[in-house]
Amino acid sequence: MKTKTLRPDKVNVVTLGCSKNLVDSENIITQLMANDYEVEHDGKHDGEDDANVVIVNTCGFIDLAKEESINTILLYADKKGKGEIDKLYVTGCLSQRYKDNLEEGIPEVDDFFGTMELPGLLARLEADYKHELIGERFITTPAHYAYLKISEGCNRTCSFCAIPLMRGDHTSRTIEDLVASAEHLVKNGVKELMLIAQELTYYGLDIYKKRALPELLNALCGVEGLQWIRLHYAYPSKFPRDILDVMAAQPKVCNYLDIPLQHASDEVLKRMRRQVTRAETTDLINYAREVVPGIAIRTTFLVGHPGETEEEFEELCDFVREMRFERLGVFQYSHEEDTIAHDYPDDVPAEVKAERANRLMAIQQDISLELNEEKVGQTLRVIIDRKDNDVYVGRTEFDSPDVDNEVHISAKDVYLRTGDMVNVKIDAATEYDLEGVLVN
Repeated sequence: MKTKTLRPDKVNVVTLGCSKNLVDSENIITQLMANDYEVEHDGKHDGEDDANVVIVNTCGFIDLAKEESINTILLYADKKGKGEIDKLYVTGCLSQRYKDNLEEGIPEVDDFFGTMELPGLLARLEADYKHELIGERFITTPAHYAYLKISEGCNRTCSFCAIPLMRGDHTSRTIEDLVASAEHLVKNGVKELMLIAQELTYYGLDIYKKRALPELLNALCGVEGLQWIRLHYAYPSKFPRDILDVMAAQPKVCNYLDIPLQHASDEVLKRMRRQVTRAETTDLINYAREVVPGIAIRTTFLVGHPGETEEEFEELCDFVREMRFERLGVFQYSHEEDTIAHDYPDDVPAEVKAERANRLMAIQQDISLELNEEKVGQTLRVIIDRKDNDVYVGRTEFDSPDVDNEVHISAKDVYLRTGDMVNVKIDAATEYDLEGVLVN
């Protein structure tokens, strides 16, 4: 059994959920390191680990995420009971939403903190919250890319979504703060920034009284050394189309847009409270492809929302076939307490949700293969993420880390470094990956 310590000297920060959670964990790590703590990120769950304090940053988005968060908390609660760690703290979305239940159900946890309670968490660790570090951040991703959270919270009222319950109202960071953060990250080796928020297109409405994402993009393009800027999580209703003008004009802004559409049936969209129709969505996607030729559009759809009929699902399938999205993901509806949709009967059986998700992804798989095969013979700019055995693995400007396609390059007789940007001629394609060779 470990020897107990009077003051914790090493902290393991465990991150679950999305990239927005990852940024929160990076801010926790930055503050702790400034207070002379030794910190690790996602240390070993099993086996020997000399961290004596664990902070679990939880996700509470859907049932599967909640289950993973609770199982992780229980794992470390068991370690605490065995004397393998001294202290266990829980933060993040699940803690924000279910603090009272968690306190009662898992008493081994020393304290629970919400999504905006970093100063309180630090105080429990006898660490000072250092305001001068705002804008600086230790990153846990590979050194050449990082996520930049431009706002917090969401003012949308989508029927199925619990994020506003966990993250609060939309709050933007100033352009000056974000540029300073970008400059700090680039100074430390970052070449690519993924701009993230619960809702990108709302950026600036609270502090500038207008949608200011185009102004932010232009300001970030002025950061010397930054190569790529990527946009994640834009909302289709009343989408500010001047964003696309900036994308077309600024080489640093990747021809890539992550715009979760959720559905294509007008009746389902109405029940989802998405404030947009299929016709409006089609017009927006066609406009984006006209203004930014070659743009890669990533979207996600939600199947099994209360009331979704087979006919409405088939409308969605037809829409996917028609629009031929470059990147696509599918979620199954999760019946979340305190959301608007929770008042509806969860009337689509679990097996039907799963079958519909699989059917939609099968359609997309064929589309993805066809679109990838069209790239054979083209030369694309690629950033190198890692080396797997005898293959370098990279991405084009049309791909975000972890969720999109990769480019594989034989490492035989070639030496590349992580973060290198190289030209690759594509000579083979599969459903979700490309293969190629270096060219000058």
